[in-house]
Amino acid sequence: MRSATARLGIGAALTLLTACAPTPRPVDPRPTPPPRPAAAADTATPTPACSPEGIRIVELGVSAALGLRAMSIELVNCGDRPYRLRGYPAVALRDADGDPVTVRVIPGAAPITSGFDDPPTALVLRPGERAGAALIWRNLVTDATVVATDGVELDVAPVAGRPAYPVALDGPIDLGNTGRLGVSAWKRRDPAPTTEPTGPSAPPSSAATPDNPL
Repeated sequence: MRSATARLGIGAALTLLTACAPTPRPVDPRPTPPPRPAAAADTATPTPACSPEGIRIVELGVSAALGLRAMSIELVNCGDRPYRLRGYPAVALRDADGDPVTVRVIPGAAPITSGFDDPPTALVLRPGERAGAALIWRNLVTDATVVATDGVELDVAPVAGRPAYPVALDGPIDLGNTGRLGVSAWKRRDPAPTTEPTGPSAPPSSAATPDNPL
């Protein structure tokens, strides 16, 4: 009898302890992530300032096919007076250490490829107008004893004898070991299209017709 009474007492005690114990909280298998940091500031290359002579030169991208590269550059008249231009861009390359890269610059690029050999024409760019040119090269390694060359910094003068300006590049000018860089002549780019207001409709004709005799 004592044994049965003891077992009943132990059972009652366990029941009381279970009722008094705090109910465990479920664990969230996917805890809430911490707040995300603020978005990083835009790291795009800023537009270069207008130069003292009223121009800006920028790269517009590179087209590549079978080792041939063609980089478009653009000259913008960002000044307040007409800008006269005729000839080829005068370019210079520097390596990652800022040292000059020895390269043969070829007006027209005829030994490298065809299609860039139109002769220069005289241009007068009004404020806001643009001219374009191309740099052309081949990424070839034809001699294992010659170290391949990459130009990572580019300076461009509108024509020889005028001040040169640094032009930001999206990637290196990978000449291989050709040591040659072609340039096309400046050409006028089509101005941005303008929207002209639609004029009033013409008044009805006063000419005599069968339905409108004079």
